[in-house]
Amino acid sequence: MVMLNEEQLRWCEANHAEAVELLRTLGRIGAPSGHEERRAEFIRDWLARQGARGAYIDDALNVILPIGAAEEGPVAILMAHTDVVFPDEEALPLREEGDQLCAPGIGDDTANLVNLLMAAKYLLDSGLRPRHGLVIAANSCEEGLGNLKGSRRILEAWGSRVTEMISIDGDMDEIVSRAVGSRRMRVTIRTGGGHSYSDFGRANAIAQMAELICRLDRQQVPTRAKTTYNVGVIEGGTTVNSIPAACSMLYEFRSEDRGCLAEMEAQFDEAIREFRERGVSVEVEVVGVRPCAGDVDADRQAGLTRRMKDIMERYSGNEIPENAGSTDANSALALGIPAVTIGAAQGGGAHTREEWTSKSALLAGMKIALAAVLQYCDS
Repeated sequence: MVMLNEEQLRWCEANHAEAVELLRTLGRIGAPSGHEERRAEFIRDWLARQGARGAYIDDALNVILPIGAAEEGPVAILMAHTDVVFPDEEALPLREEGDQLCAPGIGDDTANLVNLLMAAKYLLDSGLRPRHGLVIAANSCEEGLGNLKGSRRILEAWGSRVTEMISIDGDMDEIVSRAVGSRRMRVTIRTGGGHSYSDFGRANAIAQMAELICRLDRQQVPTRAKTTYNVGVIEGGTTVNSIPAACSMLYEFRSEDRGCLAEMEAQFDEAIREFRERGVSVEVEVVGVRPCAGDVDADRQAGLTRRMKDIMERYSGNEIPENAGSTDANSALALGIPAVTIGAAQGGGAHTREEWTSKSALLAGMKIALAAVLQYCDS
């Protein structure tokens, strides 16, 4: 296990206040998935002020800092995502309550992103070089319908050179070592519509969608691996006295087992076929696919997981369980690349506008992120 030396521990303590101030600044910058431009530009410029050479923004709005990554040879990737689940493109509201910094997306994933950036700052300050190529990335499009665009693009760019990947995301109380895959669809039902009184009796798109949702809710999920489904958004109709001519929903199902996903897809397709045979106009658009794990070397995956658990347990003081999740690590695991997602923050209210993160816990998170980076360097 990588253990920080006394100088490195003192560096974290001496720079903790700077990390908190960076979190205050970055946490105010709106960054919905696909519109991370302002955060990306801020991060690139911040890295340049720390002495980084060669940091750039790619065509997926990822900020990429290669360190010691020549044109050939192995590369390890550490990333934390810039996007948040909220649509605000202007300044996000931020307030402080004692030890808590409160803002939408402040913990998921801004606090972790700050800790990764501070680890990059340490490398730049110290002049340490990795044993082989290292890529530090502030990636885009992890949340929701971002569909892991950022991490996919990074892996595509570095290709077969990638030996392993670490995503820093979530609280420092678990490690995600297994990939939960998902399928996400927008389903739209269309009818003729009309006036609620004079055209009473015409097909109602909302009523038909309600029937479809009830039909899907009666399905039996596979049990050999945890498998779930959800209707997350329903939209449709115009006024209370109009028969709605269209209704749409966002629907997803998830599992870490590819066979279970296939069963869920077959059940979904059967339900859609039944409604179409009844004359219902149903459109289906696939809006997101997150892959399960592919053929990953079990020993290499176990080794990476063990190393990162040891680091997290040492600097968080928590016992760290291994869980399955839907994270940027899915992109690597699907390609057979060992990958985990670790947390380097502590807070609550994720994916709500009341989200908060602990300023004091940011210090432990800095140590986790720095140790994660330094495992690839000769001290």
